[in-house]
Amino acid sequence: MARNVARRILPIITGAFAVALVIQVFLAGLGVFDDPASFVTHRDFGYLIGWFVLAIVIVALVGREPRRIIGLSLLLIVLFALQSVFVALREDLPAIAALHPLNGFLILGTTIVLTRLTWDVPTATSPEAAS
Repeated sequence: MARNVARRILPIITGAFAVALVIQVFLAGLGVFDDPASFVTHRDFGYLIGWFVLAIVIVALVGREPRRIIGLSLLLIVLFALQSVFVALREDLPAIAALHPLNGFLILGTTIVLTRLTWDVPTATSPEAAS
């Protein structure tokens, strides 16, 4: 029962995370093109959406998803953690800190792939699972 519920909600959680990431890119753009003080909103929203990453991993494990999905979920944790590391290096190693936006797009790309994969995983009650 928990496995089926997890498998049904995982694509919803990953899809919502992808939408949140697009909003996060917009918030960064506000910080660049509107008001540098907007970076506070970008930072705070980034910490808030980090909970999605934890939820994705937990739900993937509860749903006993295929290794590829669990692996990509764990990769999201690593990439998301690196975001804060890159920002922390801004003063001492700006060339490394500049990887922050690139890593953000890697997070978005990984999330899109993960969403697509989770959308295709059959649940025990679906016709695909019976065959």
